[in-house]
Amino acid sequence: MRLLIIWMLNGMALIAVANFVPGIHVDGFVAALVAAFLLGLVNTLIRPLLLLLTLPVTLLTLGLFIFVINGTLFWLVGSVLRGFIVDSFWHGVLGAVLYSIFTWALSAAAQQLLGKK
Repeated sequence: MRLLIIWMLNGMALIAVANFVPGIHVDGFVAALVAAFLLGLVNTLIRPLLLLLTLPVTLLTLGLFIFVINGTLFWLVGSVLRGFIVDSFWHGVLGAVLYSIFTWALSAAAQQLLGKK
């Protein structure tokens, strides 16, 4: 149940990001849910491998290269799905930053409302 609530909140966060960033477009809530699911899969499976492979560059840039990785993955998901469009890499970077902030805030609010277990 908790996983479904977080998934719905992530979909709402993606719609909010599309309203704030003019280069990100979401066709509807269903497309946002599919994109949130795919973003979750990409962040779970591909992102750790990329972080490990780019560790020297990440250390050299004091962690700022993680923004490049997050933006690239956000842009990649936008180029794969039909209802979720990210116009450019820089829109992907800004969208990834806002998406992480919104999902963090919504998850924290949901934990407060539902109670921690």
